[in-house]
Amino acid sequence: MKYTLEWNNALSDFQAFLRLEKSLSENSVDAYTNDIKKLIEYVEIKNIEIIPEKIKLNHLQDFLVWINEFGISQRSQARLISGIKAFYKYFLLEDKIKTDPTKLLESPRIGFKLPEVLTIEEIDELIDAIDLSTFEGHRNKAIIETLYSCGLRVSELVNLKKSNLYFQQNFIKVEGKGSKERLVPISETAKKQINLYLKNVRNIQIVEGDNHDFVFLNNKGKKISRVMVFIIIKKLAELIGLKKNISPHTFRHSFASHLVEGGADLRAVQEMLGHESIITTEIYTHLDLDYMRDTILSFHPRTRKKYDNQL
Repeated sequence: MKYTLEWNNALSDFQAFLRLEKSLSENSVDAYTNDIKKLIEYVEIKNIEIIPEKIKLNHLQDFLVWINEFGISQRSQARLISGIKAFYKYFLLEDKIKTDPTKLLESPRIGFKLPEVLTIEEIDELIDAIDLSTFEGHRNKAIIETLYSCGLRVSELVNLKKSNLYFQQNFIKVEGKGSKERLVPISETAKKQINLYLKNVRNIQIVEGDNHDFVFLNNKGKKISRVMVFIIIKKLAELIGLKKNISPHTFRHSFASHLVEGGADLRAVQEMLGHESIITTEIYTHLDLDYMRDTILSFHPRTRKKYDNQL
């Protein structure tokens, strides 16, 4: 972007101010840095050609509305607004601006309803409630892990094919809206559960008709339906007494929220969700693939060692 250098220089100056004049810890500096980086990413993604000193209240309000799409909690929104306000307070102190564009900045109105998001503990509790003594239990565990670890739409999950599992490269290929294909990184946890399901259940199941390539099947050997996935999730929520109104899409929102709140790059998360067009069959050469995979490995809870050690 044309003004990227100006934004990065302003952020470097702000970091120096926080360290030297405010004497903040590195953790605090990192937190403020992540807040401003999200704003910079938004400006770049939306191709808003403006230097930091010229940004207006309407730009910041649009940014907050946009950030809502990732299901970020009210607490994290407040943290983000605080970081941006501190950034422009520094600009005032340095006489870089005459008026503060964040003075009237508030969280998005109630009309912009945040999607329901599960905590990591709630996801673990849902998975622990699955009865693994049944064939369906192994399938259902693989389904939940895949929804959460890959941020898939329910339509993408039910249409997932064995021929599109690139486990050696840690990716799966899914068909999103408008029949657009994209490659999504997959965690070791989700890979393990799918492999267990394929080996112990799927491989000994009688498959009906032309359903052989679909990963997830119902008891009749046909591709599992969207409705069945909804029912599986609703029953698990009832089992643990979860009061939240959840659906398969809740795991997609949770996927995005946990990544972004952990500090992941917004552009990478958008691409993994399929909000931007990614059409490729070159699993070995596309540069963004390493970038997205690194994002998952760095920021998704399911890639942390403590989860792998529990399996």
